Amino acid sequence: MDTSTSGTSSVQYHNIAEQPIATIVTSPVSTFQRQVRHCFGNETPGEFPLSANPSIVLHVLTGCNLDPQDLSTLEATCSFFRQPANFAPDNELSLAELAALDMCRKRAIFKPMTLEQRQDLKERCGGSWKLVLRFLLAGEACSRREKSQAVAGPGHSVAVSSKGVVYSFGSNSSGQLGNGTIEEEWRPHPIRSLQGIRIIQAAVGAGRTMLISDTGKVYAFGKDSFGEAEYGVQGNKVVTTPQLVESLKDIFVVQAAIGNFFTAVLSREGRVYTFSWGNETKLGHQTEQADLEPRPLLGALENIPVVQIAAGYCYLLALACQPGGMSVYSVGCGLGGKLGHGTRTDEKVPRLIERFQTLSIQPAVVAAGAWHAAVVGKDGRVCTWGWGRYGCLGHGNEDCESAPKVVEALSNVKAVYVATGDYTTFVVSDDGNVYSFGCGESSSLGHNTDAVEAQGNRHSNVLFPEVVTSLKQLNERVVQISLTNSIYWNAHTFALTESGKLYAFGAGDKGQLGVELSANQTERAIPERVDIDLS
Repeated sequence: MDTSTSGTSSVQYHNIAEQPIATIVTSPVSTFQRQVRHCFGNETPGEFPLSANPSIVLHVLTGCNLDPQDLSTLEATCSFFRQPANFAPDNELSLAELAALDMCRKRAIFKPMTLEQRQDLKERCGGSWKLVLRFLLAGEACSRREKSQAVAGPGHSVAVSSKGVVYSFGSNSSGQLGNGTIEEEWRPHPIRSLQGIRIIQAAVGAGRTMLISDTGKVYAFGKDSFGEAEYGVQGNKVVTTPQLVESLKDIFVVQAAIGNFFTAVLSREGRVYTFSWGNETKLGHQTEQADLEPRPLLGALENIPVVQIAAGYCYLLALACQPGGMSVYSVGCGLGGKLGHGTRTDEKVPRLIERFQTLSIQPAVVAAGAWHAAVVGKDGRVCTWGWGRYGCLGHGNEDCESAPKVVEALSNVKAVYVATGDYTTFVVSDDGNVYSFGCGESSSLGHNTDAVEAQGNRHSNVLFPEVVTSLKQLNERVVQISLTNSIYWNAHTFALTESGKLYAFGAGDKGQLGVELSANQTERAIPERVDIDLS
């Protein structure tokens, strides 16, 4: 039986009392006369009527979208869920494994994969469909894959609707808005040349933009180099409309991250590739600065699937999915301790950040600021490390931390998302509240009310996490924050709500807020609605 093609069940239910799932008899029985049901591990159980119709159980498991950990628990505690179910496509798969496979089939990046590609992914994830499901779900959760998103870049911005329509606005000196011109534009406009192409993810850097489609294709525009410094030697030309990146046409890409000296992309199989910044093997390979060929990231991550990447000024973080749990690896420049290994030395190949095991934290989301980094754990705890200037680590001081440290001021908050920029950090809690701390320049922290402005300290730094009351007053649940991650540009911030509304504040001198500023005004201290609907 292939549950993915089965129709609506004709089974009718009549007054079935709610009760715990019982363990199934491992040997065949002819009648169901016994009334007592048991679930006592290996003891001989009573009869379980649903054993006669395991397809019903499979529909329930699949329809409830159980967490992979729940499926594993069912297998571990009940033989009915771990014995072969004798269903297609593999008669040896258990009900729990079949349910995981069915849920994998619903994922957008899994659907187009061939049988061979699916089996390869299964082996790469650890040999279980439950582990594949965990890998897919983790990637969707931390990268907002297939959902609306906004990216506050250095001087320009990009927003992607849930339907895959892309809007761009702000600075355009290198054609990074993709509208065919190099003219600055504060009004958000859709990129018309992408009509018919559904975009699921965007990445921005200084003077360049990358977009990823639902078919894994990568489009780039702006500066024609992936690896130059923000104020270094430019490429031979600027690209003013989205162009397919030919060197990536054989790689199904699901995420991109742009650092200052390099660009990284993540494939749907969880492999990381980088462009440039390979001189002196800084990323585990030797390349020239303007090299446009993707190089696989060597070392520990060659055989470990990655679900999210994050690029800082000169370093890269990777959230990896292993059978034993989630982990974070870092590579690149170690200045300020931002690699998280307890030292300030560089790492030429990815190295596991071991502190999370000591803290008993399962990383769920990673964020790489220019000089500091942050992680949200599955339990909602927030860790920060790196250069603590302006209080961006949230520990009440400006000290550097060379290894992840829990932000104790957020101990009563269950975080679900974190974003980092140039010495600024934002945290989103499970109840939709937003906290920010760090550098207050350009009004990008969102704490600047009219009363504060009147006191003349609207650019003050914040050493401890504070609720962004200006966002709380919107009565909208915030699901994503994006802020400028560049040391050369004034920062601005986006807050995206659950209903698809986008609010902007901070620097707007290049039109990057997507709202019109009055004469001589260069920034917005209070969040203002951007006139686009991303729902």
